[in-house]
Formats: sequence, structure tokens, C-alpha cells
Amino acid sequence: MTRSRVFEPFWQGEALGKRLLLAVIAVALLSGTVAWLADRPDLSASSWAAGTAVILASLLTEIAISLGRKEFGLDLIAALAMGGALLLGEYLTGSIVALMYTGGQALEDFAQRRARRELTALLNRVPRIAARYADGQLQEVSVEELKPGDRILVRRGEVVPVDGNVMDGVAVLDEAALTGEALPVRRRSGEPVTSGTTNAGDAFEMLAANSASDSTYAAIVRLVEEARAAKAPMVRLADRYALVFLTITLLLAGGAWAESGEAIRALAVLVIATPCPLILAVPVAIVSGVSRCAAKGVLVKGGGALEMLARVKTVILDKTGTITDGRARLIEVKSRTDLDPLEVLRLAASLDQGSHHVIARALVAAARERGLRLAAPSGSREEAGSGVTGRIDGHEIAVGGWDFVSARIEETAFSREIREWIRRDGTVAVLAAKDGILAGAFLLADEVRPEAGSVLRRLREAGVDRIVLATGDRTELAESLQSFLGLDSVVAELKPEDKTRIVEAERSAGPVMMVGDGVNDAPALAAADVGVAMGARGAAASSEAADVVILVDRLDRLVSAISIAHRSRNIALQSVYMGMGLSVAGMLAAAFGYLTPVQGALLQEAIDVVAILNALRALGNPMRWRKTTHLPPAELIQLEAEHRALMDVVDELRHTTERIQNLPKTEVRKELADLDALLRRRLLPHERQDDEELYPRLRSRAATPDALAGMSRAHMEIQRQVHSLTSLRKALGAHGPSPAQRYEIQRLLHGLEAITRLHFAQELEIYRLLEDEQ
Repeated sequence: MTRSRVFEPFWQGEALGKRLLLAVIAVALLSGTVAWLADRPDLSASSWAAGTAVILASLLTEIAISLGRKEFGLDLIAALAMGGALLLGEYLTGSIVALMYTGGQALEDFAQRRARRELTALLNRVPRIAARYADGQLQEVSVEELKPGDRILVRRGEVVPVDGNVMDGVAVLDEAALTGEALPVRRRSGEPVTSGTTNAGDAFEMLAANSASDSTYAAIVRLVEEARAAKAPMVRLADRYALVFLTITLLLAGGAWAESGEAIRALAVLVIATPCPLILAVPVAIVSGVSRCAAKGVLVKGGGALEMLARVKTVILDKTGTITDGRARLIEVKSRTDLDPLEVLRLAASLDQGSHHVIARALVAAARERGLRLAAPSGSREEAGSGVTGRIDGHEIAVGGWDFVSARIEETAFSREIREWIRRDGTVAVLAAKDGILAGAFLLADEVRPEAGSVLRRLREAGVDRIVLATGDRTELAESLQSFLGLDSVVAELKPEDKTRIVEAERSAGPVMMVGDGVNDAPALAAADVGVAMGARGAAASSEAADVVILVDRLDRLVSAISIAHRSRNIALQSVYMGMGLSVAGMLAAAFGYLTPVQGALLQEAIDVVAILNALRALGNPMRWRKTTHLPPAELIQLEAEHRALMDVVDELRHTTERIQNLPKTEVRKELADLDALLRRRLLPHERQDDEELYPRLRSRAATPDALAGMSRAHMEIQRQVHSLTSLRKALGAHGPSPAQRYEIQRLLHGLEAITRLHFAQELEIYRLLEDEQ
């Protein structure tokens, strides 16, 4: 089945045929039973035979088509059993076998379609219409009509329809869908722009360099289709045992017939051999796993994808939006010593409220996370991609990049210091000026997801042998992640086709999983043995090309899906082995004449029930029956919000450390007193509440009474260091700190900030793991 067909409603096409066949045999079996109870054996036999014949005809057609594709499965045994029942007049036996077969087919088909119904159409962000200048007039035309040399207007928010060059001004482009880069880029007059990128700034004019069919975005779409066509289809787990089981069945059936001279014994063997535990129980276990994944926010497109999740040996990860959050976030603030860093952030964010630039939105979000009240700007003027000026609370404020702000301020020692401070790889700097003087600067970056480290560790525990980072970002940025994430290999500055080649190269070590979120990842997702798309904020193309879509913005859900896949596959294999073992025992009994075909069919039904009940275990949570620690999602959200609300307190530790370096001795005492009061008013009560209320509640549910002991120890250390700060503050002389005391205070504050940030990150990781165990 091609992927484009998965969006057909369940009542259309192939699904309709399977449901009709199931209805036909059910009606035939029921009507035949009613006729038999009414003492009309002729009508019951006709009804059972007719229903069996319909199913057999459909099955033989499917077998012929499969053999033409050189595919082989267990369906042949069911066909032999139904055909033998019709030839020997065992019509009830045939109809029972037909019912079991069609029920399994319908269930498996339902599992696949139910899993895929949430997706949208393929590549829904492909531009359809473009604004082209003709005879001095702007006309809306189809993208297919664009030709090299056309002058095109790309408005704010539109996707660039074709490759080309900027004509005038500056284009601010969001290239995340193609390159994975989270931060927008600027393209000046004459510089190239790539199709598939989004205009994140003001409207700009461009000159088309090629047609839509020859554009970069169209090439990526073709790569997806080619990789999908070349990808080997996933084989049903039950079919892998077909040849061995069929050989055993035919040998036993033939031997029983040859030894006894009774064809009825061979039929009894075939009926019991009909692999309904495999046909029914395996899809039940797999669809149960798919359902559990869906409850975790992971959409698995069918049983084959779930099976492959459990077999993955190599994982290839994209960087931006997968390992990292994919959004710019404020990581550090530096302000003049006479200004409060939070006040500088408030002024900058207040002015940026009127801007749609992604960095401006990040600053506004950072200010609101810290509970700052933003003022309404007046007289705002924005230069696209450069910066904003305006008035806040009667002050003239300018916010933007170095070139924009430096042209509007006087040079000072602080501005020279900031010029050096902002030179860091992997970050973007924003400066803020107040009344013509530099007030401060902000560093923003696309940070590594807090759960990334535990996810990689748990991937290895789940049987993954090799983890590779493949990204379109610069080499130095990618290699910086390898230094602390424990990756096996890093490959950077890749094009979409390069990622596909890496997937093929890594396949020699076993099944390969590719995880990504952008359009540039789509070809590799389609080529991998199992492609996983971060679909919460990712591109539609990646979700369409992938076999698994993570619908929530949580990378740890990937490990949840793999764990569920392992358990579901193990239960499915148990059903296979149990079904085959019980069937072989029954076949031996039938071969020696101890079971008739009808008795064999009823025995097979009993085996089905046992196997299906075992398969249904995949729907449950193995943690349910033993004492476990977990957090309801609402409580997790509340705890995360509490941590975010305290980040301004943690930031103040750094800001105070910087301020007291240059403050007069007489002012240090007040600065430390204010910080001490802040820590005791907000941070310590939070830590005590966690230790006295939250941790005991979690420990009471846990199998291990010492759970979270390490976190309690961190609380003790935070409290100890705050007490040390109080002691140092009180020990200051009348004229303020000596150089040695100033150094000791700064050392203490640096340590307190580090341990608090680390503790918050560890708590967040633990809380998410506990929430994930539900």
C-alpha cells in the first residue's frame, strides 16, 4: 500500500472489501447455524459452503497477487483448510476457518488505518500561488507558471516559491525547514534565497533563478518519493514463520493421509494448523502497542513500524528541533553595573512587543517567564531584521544587533566590553540602549533539550548500539554537543541527500532509525528502516515521510515508544510460539485420528482465545500491578511552572556576583542583604516544600524508600550555602568586605548558582521520567 492511500476513510477501498468479507462469512455462519437448529441440514450446509467459497475465492486471489510479487505467507494454510473442507463436505469446519481468517485480516487492517488517520496531506506547506510583476502590475499566478528572470514579491509569512536572488533591501528568512537552523538569517541585495524557506521579515522582491520544478524544495519532495519507493516493505511478524510452519503442516497432513488412507485426517491437521493465533493474536498485540504509544503522544503508522522500533540498532538524530529545543531562548544577560539586569530586559521586551521577529518574540517570552510587567511602547520604528527604536516610560530605547545599536550610542568602556562578550559560537546577541548609552546585552541560543542526556542513555539500555548526530549546522556547533552527550559520531553541514546517504551507510550494522523534524530530514526519514518525526512543531513533510510521529514536544517519548514496542513484540512472539506449539500438539492428535475436523476447529478456537488473551497483555501497563512512583501530568506542569517562576532568583545570583565586583565597599552589604532576603523568601521555601511534601508523597508510592535521597541531599547543600552567605554577610567589617572576603563571597555565589541550576535540571528530568511511567 502506498502512503498516499492511508488517508482514505476506513469505509473506502481495500478496507471496505475486508469488512464486507467479514460480514459475509458471519452472516453465512449465523444463518447456517439457525438452519441447523431448525433441522434443515441442507440449508445449513449450503449457507456454510457458500460463505466459505466466497472467502476462499477472495483468499486465492490475494495469494496469486502475493506470489506475483514474490511474497509468501501463512494464508496458504488457511486456503488449503477451506478448500479441503469444501471438497470433503465439512462445511461447518470451513466456515469457522473462514471466519477466523477474515477476522484477523479486518483487525490488522483496522490497526494500520486507525494509527494513521490523524495525519494531514503530503507537504501541505508547498506554495501554490506567487505574486509576480508583469507590465508593472502585481499578479497572482500559479507557482508552475514562474520562469527564470521573473520578478516576484514575497510577503511576510509566505514560503519562497522558487530559488532566486534578493533584488532590493534585506530579506529576513526562517530557513529552519531546510537547514534546521533555528535562528533567522538575513539575505541582502544580490544574495541567494532558497525555495521552501519562510519570509520572517517584511516583504521583499526577488528575481527567480529557475522554475518551480527545478527548485530546491521540489528536489526535496522528489527525494522523499524516491527514498520511499526504494524502501523495502515491512514484513508481518507472523509471515516470517510461514515456510517452516507450512512444511511441518504439509508433512503431518500428508503422513496422516498416507498412513491411514483417510483424507479426513489430513483435513483435521490442516484445520488445526490454520495459524489463527498468529493471524489474530499478533495483530492484537501490535495494535495494543500502537494504542499505548498513542496514549503517550506517539503516532505509530501500523504494526510493521512498531515491530521495527523494537529492532533498531542505530539511531541517527537531527540537531535543531530534535536534540535541541528548536527555538531561541535567553541564556544570559549582562547590564551596566548601575542598572538592574531585569530592568534592562523589561525595557527591551516592552519595545519588542510590537515586533514579529523571532528573536524579539523570544525576549518577550523570557520577560514574561520572569514575571516582568511590560510597558506599552510609543513611537516604535523597526528596521526589518536589524532592530527597533521607540520610547518606553519616557526613555528612548533601541534594541537590536551590534551594527544597529552601536550606530546609536556613545562608545564607552562597557560597550567595548560587550563587543567582546557577545562573540560566542552558537548564540545570537541582542543589545539594548537607553537614552543613547548602552544599557546591556542578551545572549540567546537554541539550547539542548533537558531530557536529551537521559534519552540517549535509555536508548543504549534499550539495545541501541550506535547514536549518530547528522545536521546541516556548522561543524563546530555539532561537535560541541558530542563533547557532553556521548554521541558515537557527528556529521555536520549536510544537505538533504547527504543524510539519506548516511542512513544507507549505517544500515550495515542493523536496522536504522532516523529522527528529525524539518523538510530537509524528510528524505532520510523515508529512507530509514524506521523514520521518527518530531511532529509537534515540525514540518508536514517530515511527518508524512516518517513511520512514527511524536505529537508532543518531548524527545523522551521516543524511548517510551521503543519500550512499548519491545514489550508488544515480545508478547506477540510469545503468542507465535504458544500458538505454534499448541497447534503442533493438536495436529499430532489429529494425525493419529483423535480429533475430527470440527473438533479440530473448536480446539483451534480455544487456542485462539488463549493466544489472544495473552496478546491483550500488551494493552496494559506492567507497572500497574506493583508499587510505582508517578506524577499526574497536571502536577508535572505545575512543578515545571514553579521552576520557571524561580529562574529570576537564580539569575539574580549571577547578577549580584557581577555587581559586587565593582560596587563600593559600603554598598556591598546592602546588595548581599537584599539577595539573602530574596533567597530566604522565595528559593528556600520552595526547596523545603519539595523535601517535606512532594518527596515524601513520591517515596510513599515507590518500591524503594530511599528514592530521591540524592535530591534531598541537594536541598541540604543549597540551604547550607545560603546559610554560609548569611554568615559571610554578617562577618563583614564596618567598611565593607576586604579583597579576600569579596573573593570568597563571589566564589560562594558562583557555586550556589551552579548547584541550583543543576538541581532544577535534575529535578525536571526526574519528574518527566516519573510522569512517563504512567
